[in-house]
Amino acid sequence: MRAPRLANEPGDLKKGLTLNCPKAHGGGGVPYSSGKVEEEAAERCVPWARPPPRHQEEPESACQFVLPVSTSPACLKDRKGKRAERNPSRMSNALVVCEVDESLKAKLKKFRFRKETTNAAIIMKIDMEKQLVIVEEEYEDISMDELREELPERQPRFIVYSYKYVHSDGRVSYPLCFIFSSPMGCKPEQQMMYAGSKTGLVHAADLTKVFETRNTDDLTEEWLRNQLGFFG
Repeated sequence: MRAPRLANEPGDLKKGLTLNCPKAHGGGGVPYSSGKVEEEAAERCVPWARPPPRHQEEPESACQFVLPVSTSPACLKDRKGKRAERNPSRMSNALVVCEVDESLKAKLKKFRFRKETTNAAIIMKIDMEKQLVIVEEEYEDISMDELREELPERQPRFIVYSYKYVHSDGRVSYPLCFIFSSPMGCKPEQQMMYAGSKTGLVHAADLTKVFETRNTDDLTEEWLRNQLGFFG
């Protein structure tokens, strides 16, 4: 059923429509045409004939968005009064990239061309104060099990390991392996510094067989052979 139309628009009283006014003749509506009846109906239905008032708009100042004090442009200044520049690398936890010590670069180059056929290793660490990758220890004729015992349990380390690899078909090769040991429980700042410096060290050593472990117990000969198996 269609709802009755209210006479709430200008000119409705001149169109010969039925005025649906609750006050007019018991709410039944008043047919009108002209003259006194029209004026009476309009007078009785003034509250319903008027369009609903619009809500008063609030002043513009009351709707203005106010920046928090900490992010207001006026607060983005340093202590000297200069406007601070937004630097995405400083605003996020950017990785710290440490340089490789020149003496370490020389050792890695020499290690790469060693003629001995035994297993050997260079363990490297980061000097936190100098932010420099340096040599910690060098080992000759060392197995993976022995190497594992030389690593700290809760500190990251870089390792370059020369391994005598006997293939299933009897071939013998001496791959140089880069191992990033990053045990669970390391300090976050250490973990980030080592992770950020790994790529630069790998490039300095010019190595392609790069492995990583989060558990020093994984560092066994079986684990290493499985990793090397992907290279054929």
